[in-house]
Amino acid sequence: MMMVRDYNQDPFIVIWEVTRMCPFHCKHCRAAAQLHPYPGELSTEEGKGLIDQVYSMNNPLLVFSGGDPLMRDDLFELASYASGKGMRVSMTPSATPRVTKKAVLRSKEAGIARWAFSLDGPDAESHDDFRGVPGIFDRTMKGISYLNELGIKFQINTTVTKYNVDKLPEMAELMKACGVSVWTLFFLVPTGRGKELEPVTPEQHEEVLRWAFNLQERMPYIVSTTEAQFYRRVAFQENQRRRKLGMRPIGRPHDDLAKAPRGTNDGNGFVFISHTGDVQPSGFLPINCGNIRDTPLPDIYRNHPVFKALRDPDSTKGKCGVCEFRFICGGSRSRAYAVTGDYKAAEPYCIYIPKKHREGKETVNI
Repeated sequence: MMMVRDYNQDPFIVIWEVTRMCPFHCKHCRAAAQLHPYPGELSTEEGKGLIDQVYSMNNPLLVFSGGDPLMRDDLFELASYASGKGMRVSMTPSATPRVTKKAVLRSKEAGIARWAFSLDGPDAESHDDFRGVPGIFDRTMKGISYLNELGIKFQINTTVTKYNVDKLPEMAELMKACGVSVWTLFFLVPTGRGKELEPVTPEQHEEVLRWAFNLQERMPYIVSTTEAQFYRRVAFQENQRRRKLGMRPIGRPHDDLAKAPRGTNDGNGFVFISHTGDVQPSGFLPINCGNIRDTPLPDIYRNHPVFKALRDPDSTKGKCGVCEFRFICGGSRSRAYAVTGDYKAAEPYCIYIPKKHREGKETVNI
């Protein structure tokens, strides 16, 4: 059984951007990746020290992210160090020629329990265009075949934008054919190169989330979301509707390598460490709250004013601060910051009107 975590003390998930190196030029890239290491990346010994700090916080899930983690030569040494402590480790590699059967086997031996690939279109034409390099779709499918052959569970991440929103039903069928454990829909936050992309409208956010939730009734995999915290509100409402119609609610056991037993948000159960050791509430909320070279990660997560404010939903402005779903949702703090410059502002893409506003008992405070 999963231990109930106090998110004021310990995160559920820690994302470590082990490098920003990556050969791709993806249209949505938060990291503005490049072919060579940025100056100041954490060394192997500093990385092991960071892993020790992460482990001390009630052993949360650790994700090696990037850039492309496979471009870091000591990746499997770091993974072995973490898994040797009993940590749950996953990674999000790019589909480069480095994704070989040998690399997949080495990752399994190093204790990496899950891989996560990205697919942003149901075919080579659409996905390769989004990722900026021809051949990536085919390499991703080849990598998936290695994972299936070696019995390693994996998830697929899809960035939802105007570019591919109409292709999601096709992608849902592809996920089934691939044998994914989890399909994660990333809803665009306009940071990095992602500022050049067009997000779906607030109304489309709602439509896609309701479609995705009900999709789980007939698909064998879990659908999760990133930066769409109101998916939890949608799930609650949809199951209420189903009960009223005499239908069974949709529910799946949580997957502790991809989906928390209760909701996380930026800085609230979730923390991001950059390639140089900067600590941020998430990779999409680029507010530096310290550096692990100067201050221990537990101190930053537990005590920094930004993190503490992010864990106080009552202090959120606008409709999010009075919404009856604020404790299970809270809105995307990253998107609020990207769109308004204020991480405590109301979620700009949520169309739900809180009960207090419908009753006229509260005035919107923007």
